[in-house]
Amino acid sequence: MEKKEYHVVGVMSGTSLDGIDLVEVKFVFNKTWDFEIVCAETVGYSIAWHKKLKGLVDCSLEALKIIDDDYTILLSEVIKTFIAKNNIQNIDAVCSHGHTALHRPENKLTYQIGNKSILAKLINETLVCDFRVADVELGGQGAPLVPIGDRLLFSQYDFCLNLGGFANISTEINNERVAYDICPVNIVLNIYAQKLGLNYDDGGKIAASGNYLTQLGNQLNHLEFYKEMPPKSLGLEWVHKNVLPLIEASQACEKDVLRTCSDHIAEQISNVLKPRTKVLVTGGGAYNTYIISKIKSNIGAEIIIPNAELVEFKEALIFGFLGVLKLRNEVNCLKSVTGASKNHSSGRIYS
Repeated sequence: MEKKEYHVVGVMSGTSLDGIDLVEVKFVFNKTWDFEIVCAETVGYSIAWHKKLKGLVDCSLEALKIIDDDYTILLSEVIKTFIAKNNIQNIDAVCSHGHTALHRPENKLTYQIGNKSILAKLINETLVCDFRVADVELGGQGAPLVPIGDRLLFSQYDFCLNLGGFANISTEINNERVAYDICPVNIVLNIYAQKLGLNYDDGGKIAASGNYLTQLGNQLNHLEFYKEMPPKSLGLEWVHKNVLPLIEASQACEKDVLRTCSDHIAEQISNVLKPRTKVLVTGGGAYNTYIISKIKSNIGAEIIIPNAELVEFKEALIFGFLGVLKLRNEVNCLKSVTGASKNHSSGRIYS
């Protein structure tokens, strides 16, 4: 009889560098999938690791491999501590995304540190990881991967919108899941909040106090990426090449940058939503009341922000689910989303 219940730990580190998200979750399959989050935690990065991860895009491949070794050890310690602290026993697998160092799917390159096979030995658990590489090898974007979870776990919503380092969205169109990155969010906003000595713009309060810069707003809204059709995805390299130079050339003060970028984010998101639909919003940006209010005023959709656990740990939860699907050798990566040549079961399993 096929296994119906799975007990896993999902692990995720996003581009906004908030830290390592860990979630203990139980999945049950009975015609449809259901889940229960048992416990969850975010482990923040040290100042040294934050600086190191922020600079990955400028590292050589050789330097990345050295950092990868060190990050794997860090990740193992964080995972072991989480398991021990919460007395987690009898898990089927640890399902880990790692941390994206390079993402250039057009060159068939994507590299997430922390996906080495030795991690399974260090944590003494079955490990499912490295979810993006196979998709890129099949001609896909390697992102976004969360939409299979949106389809199977959150089908009651018309749109699933995640506001993290980047905004990404998924929905069903003609019985196919369609998903893509919309625009950068916290990966840009946090840079300018940090220039003011803050980790982030709490609730978008600073943005709300700033002035909208029409020229900069127009330049951002006319970036070529927004004219492209999905599947499409964004990475830190794209931000460094296309977004930050425009902002720096404006020579604007931080609060005006935050206002202009926040309005830009709300506009781009509003462009892809539809009136009279239910939109589930998760990720740290869900707490940015300024951006959320702008989206609500732009388009008449029902914006639903769930409990804090789901807001903050949905991606870690779904990477746990991707691991379960891989253990079952079931499709966890959709060609309609990534542009790969076929649906497939992505990831590697290390015992």
